[in-house]
Amino acid sequence: MDPCTIVTNVRSIFSLPDVVFRINDLIDSEEATNTELERIISSDPALTAKLLKFANSTYFGFSGKIETVMKAISIIGHQELRNLVIASSVTTTFKGIPPDLVNMDTFWNHSVTSGVTARLLASSVDSRERFFIAGLLHDVGRLILFSQFPKESAKVLNCLNQGEDVAMQEERKIFGFTHAQLGAELLKQWKLPLNIWKMVEYQSDPMRSGEYQSDANTLCAAISIANYIQPCTNQPLNLETVISDHALKTWSYLGLTAEIVESVITVAKLQVIEVFNAIH
Repeated sequence: MDPCTIVTNVRSIFSLPDVVFRINDLIDSEEATNTELERIISSDPALTAKLLKFANSTYFGFSGKIETVMKAISIIGHQELRNLVIASSVTTTFKGIPPDLVNMDTFWNHSVTSGVTARLLASSVDSRERFFIAGLLHDVGRLILFSQFPKESAKVLNCLNQGEDVAMQEERKIFGFTHAQLGAELLKQWKLPLNIWKMVEYQSDPMRSGEYQSDANTLCAAISIANYIQPCTNQPLNLETVISDHALKTWSYLGLTAEIVESVITVAKLQVIEVFNAIH
């Protein structure tokens, strides 16, 4: 049993809508025009509505209302558009996940929080949307395991109260790989960019990711912050009792202080609700 085989077997179950692949292929061709992209997006009313809602959210902070797909494409740009189309479609891709293993609203709330936080931590404005996508999709490997191996997944979940590292050790013991590796393989087969699925693959061990070390550390830090964020709480951040040593090393690598993290949490909480409502 290996990630590639499992993903190949479930691709017909967990596949993005055809419109996403059409947009992805068109943008990859580097010959995409705004008119062509508008035509494809407008053929899917649900996607159109989600995209416009997303573009008008405070997440982007554009001045003035964006009322047409063409205007959204012109302002957002092709690369960001691709990411938003994926974000707007992915929550409907994973269906039939055993409810006794995971509450899907809670799952996607955490995923959106990770994405928003990763975007805030991104070192470059030009790359922040891919960090959002990496954060949003960092845990999709878990959904595949929940779907295909529910009994084994229950054993892993029982270890989560001992920490994420212990749960991943249990995954390696049971499956021979982690949900991070499985999720990265799915994103690879979805033809997402290398610099997105590599982040997901090394999210729990960023120092081993070679040239993607900075990106993987950013995602790792974002996930640790997202794990801390809880709805309707305003407790001050306590580094000594809440954040693991592993996360602290990542924060140190990125130069994050408690004050910076607290600031990120404040902004993330404001954005998460609107983004979650826009894409879910």
